Amino acid sequence: MTAFARERELAERAAREAGAIVRRWYERGVGVAEKAPDNPVTRADLEANACIRALLAAAFPDDGWLSEETADSTERLRKRRVWVVDPLDGTKEFIQHIPEFCICIALVEDGRPVVAVEYNPAADRLYAAVRGQGTTVNGAPAQVSRTARVPDALVLASRSEDQRGEWDVFKGCVRVKLTGSVAYKLAELATGAADATFTLTPKNEWDLCAGSLLVEEAGGRVTDLEGAALRFNQAKTLRPGMIASNGVLHAGLLALIAEWGARAG
Repeated sequence: MTAFARERELAERAAREAGAIVRRWYERGVGVAEKAPDNPVTRADLEANACIRALLAAAFPDDGWLSEETADSTERLRKRRVWVVDPLDGTKEFIQHIPEFCICIALVEDGRPVVAVEYNPAADRLYAAVRGQGTTVNGAPAQVSRTARVPDALVLASRSEDQRGEWDVFKGCVRVKLTGSVAYKLAELATGAADATFTLTPKNEWDLCAGSLLVEEAGGRVTDLEGAALRFNQAKTLRPGMIASNGVLHAGLLALIAEWGARAG
């Protein structure tokens, strides 16, 4: 049996079962509340979270847990293995019936994701990766693109960030495509559907964890805005920003962002 086979199998099962819950709410309409200003939560988020946690806790009771929809506990910091979960990344898209959202499940071991599953129930696309074993989409191998020049790069951008004008400075430097949740962007980047994505806006671990392994195992690279590797299961879950690319473009995009930062500063 290959490494982490049981963990991957269960993560895929949990993602699909949570996806069935999300799809039912997607088709019939959602009950929405505000966790904080501009931060909605739906019954789909909460029910999917409960489903995933029940399955994983039953199979791996000693593992830690970090989820957007569960009150955090410092107990996870004492664990070598921690599940990092976003039961519905892209709640805003979900509410607006834009089919660009994902259920995200990752297993982190010693700060690095080793298993990652994302599932888009609207498109029935299951993205999965195990460290050292590559990335698949619905069972077929996935690879990042080979675009080598920054001006040719198709970069996936946040709609809300674009509405705030955060992408205006980059639109003359790369080709920008407005796309749904950050996890969905990372998953699609892993398939070669785009060349890069980045955000200068802080993101939480559960937004980035699964997708970062999908990209890396498909041949790409994911770092912070200075080019350092991301570490997970940290005391502070919020990251100041992120850049993901097919790898070939990474140095050029880091330089582009650094130049923007120098000008803004």
